[in-house]
Amino acid sequence: MTLRAAVQMDPMDNINIGGDSSFALILKALERGYELYHYDVRGLTWEAGRLTTKAHRILEAKREAGAHYKFGDEVLIDLGRDVDVVLMRQDPPFDLGYLTGTWLLERLAGETLVVNDPVSVRNAPEKVFVLDFPEFMPPTMVTRSLDAVKDFQTRHGAVVIKPLHGNGGKAVFRIEADGANLGALVELFGQVWPEPFMVQQFLPSVSKGDKRIVLVDGEVAGAINRKPGEGEFRSNLAVGGFAEAAELTPREKEICDVLGPQLRERGLVFVGIDVIGGEWLTEINVTSPTGIVAIDRFNNSDTAGMIWDAIKRRIGCAPRAFPRHDRLHSQSDSELGLCGDIHPHVPRKRLSADPVRGDHGTWRHRGRQGPFRFLDARCGRGRGHDRGQLDLVRGRPLDRL
Repeated sequence: MTLRAAVQMDPMDNINIGGDSSFALILKALERGYELYHYDVRGLTWEAGRLTTKAHRILEAKREAGAHYKFGDEVLIDLGRDVDVVLMRQDPPFDLGYLTGTWLLERLAGETLVVNDPVSVRNAPEKVFVLDFPEFMPPTMVTRSLDAVKDFQTRHGAVVIKPLHGNGGKAVFRIEADGANLGALVELFGQVWPEPFMVQQFLPSVSKGDKRIVLVDGEVAGAINRKPGEGEFRSNLAVGGFAEAAELTPREKEICDVLGPQLRERGLVFVGIDVIGGEWLTEINVTSPTGIVAIDRFNNSDTAGMIWDAIKRRIGCAPRAFPRHDRLHSQSDSELGLCGDIHPHVPRKRLSADPVRGDHGTWRHRGRQGPFRFLDARCGRGRGHDRGQLDLVRGRPLDRL
C-alpha cells in the first residue's frame, strides 16, 4: 500500500526550496512514491466527529525556483480515514490559531498518526519545555517584572532577552552588563507581548557556535554548528548566521541521552535542540524544526528518509480505532504486514470501532463518559514491532479486546 500523508504547512509559494525542511520531507516522500496532500491549518473543519479539510494533491516537487511544485485539483479529505499520517509543519507564531489547530488534530488520536503529536507540541513550546532540564541550561528567568530582570542582570552581567514564543532569532536582544536601555526594552516587551519573556545570561561562547542537533524519534540524526554573521550575536541562519559541520561534545551526547526517551514517549518524532558552546541547552524545537538540509549537506546523510522511516514504524505498530476507508485502502492490514486495527499484544482479530479515545483515563462511547482500564504498552523487540512508545495504544479499553 502507498503511504498517504497530509502536510499541514504554510503556502508553498514562499518557501525556501534550498533549505526548507518541510520541502525536503516532501521531496523524499515523492521520491519514495508516497501520496501527499497539502493543506492550510485554517481549512480544518470538524463536524459530527469527523475532521476534514480541503487539500491539494502534490503531484510534483523539485528544487527549481518558480516551478518548484505542481498541485492537483482541490479535494475534500477526511484526515481520520483518507490518510495514514498528518505532518504538522506550519511555522509559528505559537498563538491561539496554532493552539486551536492542535486541539482539532488531537481528535485524530486512534485513527491517524500526527507528527509531531499535537498534545505534546501544545504542552512543549520551545522555550518552556526546556525548563524541564535546568541542569543543562544557562542561568535563566521567565518573567514580566522589571525589578526581577534588574536583579537578574545585576547578578549575571550581560543578558539576552527574547519573546517566550518567538522563532528564527526574531526580537532577540542583548543588554550589556551596564544595563543600558534595560528598562525601556522590558517596557517594550510588556506592551507587545501579553505573556512573560525569557531572560538568559549572555554566553560569550556563542561566538564558537550555536549547535542545532536533530533527533528523530529520540535518536541523534546529525548536527550543524551555526555561527553569527559579521556584527551579530545571533547565529540563526534566518538572520545571517552560517553553518558548518559539527560533531557532538560529551556534554551534548549526555543531553541527547537524557532527552531522547522523553521525546520518543511524547510522540515528538522530529525535534531540533539548540546547544551553545557545546554545553548549554537553550531551546527544544518541536513545532516546526528545521536544519535537516544543511545537516545532510555536510554529513552526506538522509535525515528526511530517517523521519519517514520513523513514521512508518509508528504507523506499523499503532492500532486504529476505525478501519481504513474502503474507497482509499483496498488492501487489508494482514496483506501489508501492518498492525492496523490489530493490537500487538493479543491474537489477531478485528477490534470494535465503537470505543473512541477521549482524554487519558476516560473513555467516550455514544455520548457517555466514564472511567475505564487503559493499556500503556510498548512494542516488543521480539514481536517485530517498533521499539518506540506506542502513544496511540494508550486509550484502548482492555474490556473491548
